[in-house]
Amino acid sequence: MQEEEKQFFERADAHIDLSNGQISEEVGSEKVNASLMYATARFNAWVSARGWMNKQEMSEAKEETIEYFMAEYRRMLEANIDDYIANFDRYMHTGD
Repeated sequence: MQEEEKQFFERADAHIDLSNGQISEEVGSEKVNASLMYATARFNAWVSARGWMNKQEMSEAKEETIEYFMAEYRRMLEANIDDYIANFDRYMHTGD
């Protein structure tokens, strides 16, 4: 694994670890997931805004920007669901 790829997964794992640490009896995984999804959307909007000189440019690129983030998320979600399907017993400790 190249260093850049290793760092990518280390950053992702740090976000996952933070989210896992927020799960409790009072706050279930569904609520933590909703918060993380909101944070991701908020961060994506901020990253997008940094690429424009003004709100008009950002507004004109809105649909293209949304399509980009949606396509990337879908690709990543599909890859991770496929990984969980392939490794379900090991990841979920089912023993089957």
